[in-house]
Amino acid sequence: AAQALVPYQVEGGEIRTPLTAQPGDEARGREVVRGREEVNCLLCHSVPDTGDRFMGNLGPPLAGAGARFSAGQLRLWLVDAKRVVPETIMPSYYRVEGLNMVATRYRGKPILDAQQIEDAVSYLATLKEGAR
Repeated sequence: AAQALVPYQVEGGEIRTPLTAQPGDEARGREVVRGREEVNCLLCHSVPDTGDRFMGNLGPPLAGAGARFSAGQLRLWLVDAKRVVPETIMPSYYRVEGLNMVATRYRGKPILDAQQIEDAVSYLATLKEGAR
């Protein structure tokens, strides 16, 4: 059963209100970020302390992301990166409207559900070291 999208509000360059009542889980978020299937952050970003090989450099390193961005800013990046940088190649992991070239299996549904977004935000917020 498809999960209904949680409405969200962008204010001042961030989504301040979490998408779920349940707090994000840092360990699950680490797995979301490191996962090579659905999200594959490692395709474009290097992630510290993972031991993973073959990390990309199309996007900025995620080291220090928790020092550079608030949880609300991280949430907006994940939900709809084009709201932050219109020309970004980063996919919208939660927004489903107004997208181009969407794989059939994702049409009308987000890549990540609301809890996965919150889990990923919790993990990324812990990445304080290595801020540039």
